[in-house]
Amino acid sequence: MPFYEWRGKSATGEIRQGVLEAPNAQLVEVYLRKLNIVPLRIRLKKEGGFTFGRKSVSEREVALFTRQFATVLEAGLPIVKSLDTLAMQQRNKYFKKVILDIKNRVEGGSTLSEALAEYPKIFPTLYVQMVRSGESAGNLDAVLKRLAEYLEKIVALKSKVKHAMIYPSLIVLVTIGVISIIMIFVIPKFARLFTEAGQTLPTPTLILLNISKNFKQIAGLALLAVILFIIFIKLYRRDEKGRYNTDKALLKLPLIGELFHKAAIARFARTFSSLLNAGVPLLQALNIAANTAGNKVIEKAIEEVRINVSAGHNLADPMFYTGVFPYFLIEMVRVGETAGNLEEMLDKVADFYEEEVDRMVNTLSTLIEPILLIVLGVIIGGILIALYLPIFQLGGVVGGG
Repeated sequence: MPFYEWRGKSATGEIRQGVLEAPNAQLVEVYLRKLNIVPLRIRLKKEGGFTFGRKSVSEREVALFTRQFATVLEAGLPIVKSLDTLAMQQRNKYFKKVILDIKNRVEGGSTLSEALAEYPKIFPTLYVQMVRSGESAGNLDAVLKRLAEYLEKIVALKSKVKHAMIYPSLIVLVTIGVISIIMIFVIPKFARLFTEAGQTLPTPTLILLNISKNFKQIAGLALLAVILFIIFIKLYRRDEKGRYNTDKALLKLPLIGELFHKAAIARFARTFSSLLNAGVPLLQALNIAANTAGNKVIEKAIEEVRINVSAGHNLADPMFYTGVFPYFLIEMVRVGETAGNLEEMLDKVADFYEEEVDRMVNTLSTLIEPILLIVLGVIIGGILIALYLPIFQLGGVVGGG
């Protein structure tokens, strides 16, 4: 259906405007009058030949939308009116269009969960299932509030992991930049000076001068190797086996692997708890949690647990036999199953591992900084020593003469 841009005056005299999807302009006018808005202008929205606007929605934007949605529903606004209000507040034009389409679908007789399911890239299965549970139980505002808390914590967790990777990446880039400048601009000047002096150069200096002479070719080959490696990893990860092997290798990396493992466990515990709190059945919650784990090793382990639970086993023992889940999580699950408060125990596990991720990020930042600075110092110091060795030798000759 086409989109119509409209401009109108509300009952309070406020000028409002927006975009609506409708078969024709007459229906847009009817809808606006239902909202006590007097239409001033309704026109078909023109679509350009090329669109450079962002057609994506970040997790942070979805979390904020969910928080606002829960708040307006809690205040007593109907779903359609709430969606219309939230759409008007959106700065992301694509997300605004999506919310308006969801509102129109709900007005047309679809449930909210069915309308959300039309946009799986924005609202994943977990989101849709929790909303569906809230609709069935009649506590949609409470479910959205829990969902908002879940999304906010997941966004914060991802932000911490990214923060742990940004600083060392910047140091490595700076190191590469400094070495490139020295190799391309500084060392050739020394090479001309040594050539004019006609002096026999020591081995370290000769090696450095040869590297500098061929540095552009070496850098080009290194860049090509990195690009080919990235392409190979992407192609290798297209099938299940490739994703599993690369995710397994990622978890075995020193320091970083432990960080990713704890982050994945925290996400699983938080997701599983949120689904159970929303009233999603246990087996279905395990299935959704597996699909949102973000790591194939964790996903496969959860799937094994789900199969065992469906066969009549409890949760804790199958988790133990996978060898993937930490002992603390297993024991907390065992206590939760026995006491009948599994959701609460999972929340505590998620809190614990989120704090562990935060602590590891701080520790890695503290450790990586001096290590990278030492590496940078050794590289730059080695280059300087290789450059000044001939000068020291020349000074010794002059002094001896």
